[in-house]
Amino acid sequence: MDFDRLTERAGTHQLKWSEAERHIGLKGPDALPMWVADMDFDVAPVIAEAAERIATSGIMGYFSGDGEMTEAVANWMRTRHGWFPDPAHIRHTYGLGNAIGLCLKAFCQPGDEVIIFTPVYMEFAVKIKKGQCGVKESPLRVGAEGRFELDLETLEASMTGREKVMLISSPHNPAGRVWTVAEQKALAAFCSRHDLILLCDEIHHDLVFAGERHVPMPIAAPEATERLVMLTAASKTFNIAGNRLGSVTIEDDTLRARFDSLINALDIKPNLFGVVTTQAAYSAEGAAWVDALTPYLAENARVFAEGIRQIPGLTSMPMQSTYLAWVDFSPLGMPYEEVRRRIVEDARIGPSPGPSFGTGGECAMRFNLGTQRARVEHALARLQEAFADVQ
Repeated sequence: MDFDRLTERAGTHQLKWSEAERHIGLKGPDALPMWVADMDFDVAPVIAEAAERIATSGIMGYFSGDGEMTEAVANWMRTRHGWFPDPAHIRHTYGLGNAIGLCLKAFCQPGDEVIIFTPVYMEFAVKIKKGQCGVKESPLRVGAEGRFELDLETLEASMTGREKVMLISSPHNPAGRVWTVAEQKALAAFCSRHDLILLCDEIHHDLVFAGERHVPMPIAAPEATERLVMLTAASKTFNIAGNRLGSVTIEDDTLRARFDSLINALDIKPNLFGVVTTQAAYSAEGAAWVDALTPYLAENARVFAEGIRQIPGLTSMPMQSTYLAWVDFSPLGMPYEEVRRRIVEDARIGPSPGPSFGTGGECAMRFNLGTQRARVEHALARLQEAFADVQ
């Protein structure tokens, strides 16, 4: 598993590389996009082989066997996370973005409010607005260890009764914060007090660094079962988001019936390549690939943090998981547009703009470290040069 092998992504219809100029203004033959949460590694061989079998079989019609994939999903949760979901409670959607949109449609009415903890994955707010619901931000604090922390006391004081759903990212995107069992219990208790449905997006749960432990919400807070909707996928772990398959697990019969009513009305069924590649990913060979990947990502995070510290006044938020680093540039005292100009135009690096993550991201950037180490080191050299005048 050679994660250092540089693969050519430009010209392959990969969004991160092909759309960087249109979305974030990044251009130039040596442009280095570090925005969309898509890794620059080839997929695991077991996945490539599974896709090749389908491509060369000549058979791409209606299919059966998605039940075997569902069993593979449940088995992965059991063996990797100690969570024992009933396969009968698992449904499949066209990726987790689609799953979030469907959940909001199933569990909210137009005008209802959805709580998110900012700064957070920008598509949360986008999906909420598309669903004609209101975004209620609960800004995260930066704690003594330099990591994000929940501020449920302030959120409690701001509740109006219009809130119907809480949508959380666990581990958190950006910066890979792994929520503790105590924090997850506090979230579950909050949802119980305010009769909120809890949507838990655990798409990054496999990418946890050595010495850290992610506990799935159903294990951390089993008391939340009657209001809990779990969102998972192989897409981020295995870099197969283009196959558009996500899983929604709902243990509560009433909630699951509401969700089923919607997906049945829309005739949502998993696609062939998504089923085959997800089942291949959730295998012993896939597990071995992930076990090799996570230490590589952790070392990328260490190298990146060390390089950012070379710029006076800056630090990269300590990461416990994922490949999405968060850097707050406000200590430099520069306006955001100046920070952006230096990074995007001078250094020709394209991170995700912090303001799109909501309150707390006003002068920050999210850097995608899911790439070859040489590219991380190259990006650091450019950043250090772009801010060489900082004292």
